[in-house]
Amino acid sequence: MDYAVIWAVIIAFAVFAYVILDGFDLGVGILFPSLNDDEKDAAMNSIAPIWDGNETWLVLGGGGLFAVFPLAYAIIMPAVYAPIIAMLIGLIFRGVAFEYRYRTKKGRYLWDWSFAGGSMVATFSQGMILGTLLQGIEVADRQYAGGWFDWLTPFSLFCGLAVTAGYTLLGGCWLLIKTTGSIEEKLFIKCKKLSLLFLGAIGVVSVWLPFISSDIAARWFTFPNAAGFFLIPAISALAAYQLWNALSTRRAGAAYCWTLVIYLMAFAGFAISIFPYMVPRAVTLWDAAAPDNSLIFLFAGAVVLLPIIIIYSAYSYWVFRGKVRADEGYHE
Repeated sequence: MDYAVIWAVIIAFAVFAYVILDGFDLGVGILFPSLNDDEKDAAMNSIAPIWDGNETWLVLGGGGLFAVFPLAYAIIMPAVYAPIIAMLIGLIFRGVAFEYRYRTKKGRYLWDWSFAGGSMVATFSQGMILGTLLQGIEVADRQYAGGWFDWLTPFSLFCGLAVTAGYTLLGGCWLLIKTTGSIEEKLFIKCKKLSLLFLGAIGVVSVWLPFISSDIAARWFTFPNAAGFFLIPAISALAAYQLWNALSTRRAGAAYCWTLVIYLMAFAGFAISIFPYMVPRAVTLWDAAAPDNSLIFLFAGAVVLLPIIIIYSAYSYWVFRGKVRADEGYHE
């Protein structure tokens, strides 16, 4: 068994799970300033029981990278220290806001902005990290050889905006499932606009990326790879049409699911663009992997823990299913 490949799949699964789960509660935070007080209470109550469980996948992805692909971790971290620190600070601010928002009346607006600002900073930082990886990291002698601000480029900034648009759409679709009344009416209109913004951003990134990397251009446009790769935009176009149709016919669950399909296609495109590299165009996953004995030992633990994480996550969603109201939930 090729344990390096198996672990690459596990980490990819953890990252994707984080994006689609913590993505919607970050998106709820980004939408916060556009809601009134009652709508804010309902929005926060819709994610309060599950938001910290969603971040389990971030810990698994980051911790797995450190343990299983230590060379990749040692190269990537110095390249993106600044956005990672910004992301963590944002997550801290929004996490604290959950605890303090219901403990004050006069200062509630401060915690509202802490929640919204932390969500925006964390989301934008994740997009910049993605953009930095896609554009490539300078490596020499198996270590990072770039500068302090190589992560700060027009492409990485645009990726930050694209991820922000995507998370906001995901958060809007989540709230459509979980809320009723004025917030639901407002968000059906807003999600249509967000879907156009998100799809446009994906299109710009897809056009921009081949100009950054000749290797990615060759993967996308060289036969026979191109024949298989173009299934991704075809499925994405179908999902985009179905998403728009679901929003037009007010089917919140279908809109959320079709948004996830678009995310899956974008993630598949990212994976195809960089495989088999852990550090794009510099270090392969086999070069970056820990010794096989370590991979086998860690895999034994993952076989036990992954089903447990999936089961308790699914159970928490099941227990807290259904619509929420502003006057029930976290503060009680």
